[in-house]
Amino acid sequence: MIRVILPQHLRTLARVDGEVTLDIAGPITQQSVLDALEIRYPMLRGTIRDHTTHKRRPFIRFFACEQDLSHEPVDQPLPDAVADGSEPLLIVGAMAGG
Repeated sequence: MIRVILPQHLRTLARVDGEVTLDIAGPITQQSVLDALEIRYPMLRGTIRDHTTHKRRPFIRFFACEQDLSHEPVDQPLPDAVADGSEPLLIVGAMAGG
């Protein structure tokens, strides 16, 4: 079981409270988590990553185990603590402005 914490605006869009749990077979990567998330919550398609390129949106960041994983390859396995469900994958909407 993979735990994912979404930013508030995406929790509202997906109509979920708190963290999301996903069951994923196979390697646990950013891509497999986002694929499973978008299958379960299709309203999130295009909000976290681009529809066609599947690249992360500029103001979205990924964190886990106190590490910024935003620039890691999407097919790289996530930390073991995320894969075993002891730590969540955090999807964070970055803030910008002055």
